[in-house]
Amino acid sequence: MEEEGKCSQQHGATDGATEKPKDVVSMADSTVTVEDIEGELFKIERIRDVLVRRESELRYMMDDIQLCKEITRLKKELQKLVSIPDKDKSMEDRQREDELLLQINKLVETRDFLVDDVEFERLREREEDREMAAFLQSKFPKAMATKGALQDQTVASKPQQTSAPFLTKTGLTLLKDCCGFTCSIM
Repeated sequence: MEEEGKCSQQHGATDGATEKPKDVVSMADSTVTVEDIEGELFKIERIRDVLVRRESELRYMMDDIQLCKEITRLKKELQKLVSIPDKDKSMEDRQREDELLLQINKLVETRDFLVDDVEFERLREREEDREMAAFLQSKFPKAMATKGALQDQTVASKPQQTSAPFLTKTGLTLLKDCCGFTCSIM
């Protein structure tokens, strides 16, 4: 029993005392308005959306990299078979060439679908951004007017920034740079 009392006292429990801890802040004591709370929630949701989008971009990029690696591997194998003179090729070599060509073609088509998906996602996200901006403008006109002026200044200064191209690229651009339209595989 004595140990039980010690344990409850160690964890901050009191025996019926109604003392209020000094480090606890009550919501009733706060001067935060409902609009402030809603604004903070919208900011958090926006951050979550940005992170989900980034995760999606990274997944597309990983898929693209895997496809490019596989295409490269198959092309190397095909190049070895093509380098064998026709008179020295076995029937298995010819069949393998055909199989490799079909596999490469299928992977290229898969990659094309991936690029199309990235473009579709980019357009969908742009539309979501417009809708969210319109909603926030209607919900918080004062805050958005001030923030809009700051964003105009930021957008005006962005072309001058050249040290962070990573932040300005879309998923589609990253795919193109990684292994897309500029890649030697295609």
